[in-house]
Amino acid sequence: MGKAKTAYVCGECGAEYSKWQGQCGECGAWNALSQVVLEPAAAAPAAARRSGWAGKLDAPKITALKDVRSSEEVRVSTGIGELDRVLGGGLVEGAVVLVGGDPGIGKSTLLLQAVARMAATLPSLYVTGEESLAQVAGRAARLDLPLDGLQALAETGVEAILQHAAAARPRLIVADSVQTLWTESLTAAPGSVSQVRESAARLVRYAKETGTAVFLVGHVTKEGGIAGPRVLEHMVDAVLYFEGESGSRFRVLRAFKNRFGAVNELGVFAMGDKGLKEVPNPSAIFLSGGSTPQPGSCVMVTREGTRPLLVEVQALVDSSPLSNPRRVAVGLEQNRLAMLLAVLHRHGGIVVGDQDVFVNVVGGIRVQETAADLPVLLAVLSSLQDRPLPEKTVAFGEVGLSGEIRPVPNGEERLREAATHGFRRAVVPKANAPKSGSFKGLEVIAVERLSQALEHAGP
Repeated sequence: MGKAKTAYVCGECGAEYSKWQGQCGECGAWNALSQVVLEPAAAAPAAARRSGWAGKLDAPKITALKDVRSSEEVRVSTGIGELDRVLGGGLVEGAVVLVGGDPGIGKSTLLLQAVARMAATLPSLYVTGEESLAQVAGRAARLDLPLDGLQALAETGVEAILQHAAAARPRLIVADSVQTLWTESLTAAPGSVSQVRESAARLVRYAKETGTAVFLVGHVTKEGGIAGPRVLEHMVDAVLYFEGESGSRFRVLRAFKNRFGAVNELGVFAMGDKGLKEVPNPSAIFLSGGSTPQPGSCVMVTREGTRPLLVEVQALVDSSPLSNPRRVAVGLEQNRLAMLLAVLHRHGGIVVGDQDVFVNVVGGIRVQETAADLPVLLAVLSSLQDRPLPEKTVAFGEVGLSGEIRPVPNGEERLREAATHGFRRAVVPKANAPKSGSFKGLEVIAVERLSQALEHAGP
């Protein structure tokens, strides 16, 4: 095989060099150069044709888009409902999905459970670069997984993996993990930026040419992003993050990118002795178990993807010994909290300028939509007055700078979720009030101004 042409590219400014050097001459960054492949080895296409996995190598041509036939997306269930939800209804043929998360969070367990269930109807190949086949088989035995039809391979060389895949012809491949893969065309060490990018690119190309679905497991950095080049997330079709609080058995799978479904879709799992189990009613785990209302607590209905979720927002307001009182938000944007407190002062007459304000979303959920505005202010007022909100009260709504309560999308779905879980009062924007009919047992209080909402905060 002829050697591929390579170069060294600065990861900061993109400057290209023929040889490696410690400092980039363009931007001055140190240790930012990484080796990249300029063009594949000359013998690679021929070897690909012999192996049988390469698709047609015809030269591309310009085609009128109206003449292109769009094929219907065929989705295959993974056998795990929460994973199907996050993927947008199932796995699409030829899709490449990148799954990232902290070490030990359950990425390998989740994908092993999924591929074991799919192997009965879909030829599958589990490629491990971090464990031996005996370790994978032992974990599958502990989880009581069906292994009929599932093939496994302990290999890290991309060329060898594609050669085995050409012979076995699986329709699903799991590569655990992408940071352990390497290609012969580069001399860089496995896990380097260039090796991760080139290895992933070859697997993506294989998936698109053969219609094989591919799962890539990715490690995360200390900042929480997937290790490797940022372009890795652009190459794949979907990026899923597996999250969980330390010490908690609950895990959250979130879609940050999905070409075949909604982003920010959420799947909830519980880790047990037999692996990950789906949580059919995730709203229940985000609500406190106490039956007596507590000051500083308000339940809101947020929306993650296509699913409404009941989440408890807690606030603690206390006298500050500092000249600059603290504003701490966990699960919410801190700048938005400061803005809401200013609106509360200007249009609600509630002064918290000399108070420390702490706000937390229970369960480790990060709420990014504006529907949390009204519940946050109600929780802050409840804590400040040391008076709990009326029992079984739920709220949602966006608060404008002029004190108006703005509507949020899918109001009736949120109210239906609250009624299903036995809530009796709902403080919502007037535009989100049901147009016709009502929800059994749920009193809907429609408000237009923040002052009106604060009046209903008491019993």
